[in-house]
Amino acid sequence: MKIILTADVSGLGESGDIVDVKDGYARNYLLPRGLAIVATKGAQKQIETIRRVQEARRVRNLEHARELRQQLLDLGPVTLTAKVSPQGKLFGSVTTGDIVAAVRKAGGPNLDKRMVSLRGHIKSLGKHVVDVQLHPDVTAAVSVRVAGEQ
Repeated sequence: MKIILTADVSGLGESGDIVDVKDGYARNYLLPRGLAIVATKGAQKQIETIRRVQEARRVRNLEHARELRQQLLDLGPVTLTAKVSPQGKLFGSVTTGDIVAAVRKAGGPNLDKRMVSLRGHIKSLGKHVVDVQLHPDVTAAVSVRVAGEQ
């Protein structure tokens, strides 16, 4: 049975690969877990568009990761505005998606929110440091200043 992998499967292939597997393996394991879909022309077109989006986000190599780290360091502290109560406390906390949007707004590179790791919950105003894992060997520390907006 020809299937298209929707996730990386150890020993079989990466996301977007078209592979031929036994019918039982596909029906009983891969398809119910959402790891694959049946290969049709429509599904192949959909996977091609997903693959293009993933390629745009993926950091290709170590040199590219170093360039991105330098761009992040050149930005300096990134300012992020969040809603605060009249007492000056944040409503909720700052998420990785908020940080990625603030970096993009400040003129930084387009990052994936899964690259950002917080050193704890950001629930207060002021300066905080977050880590951005650009490559297994390259990490950038980005300073985020959380400012209040009522």
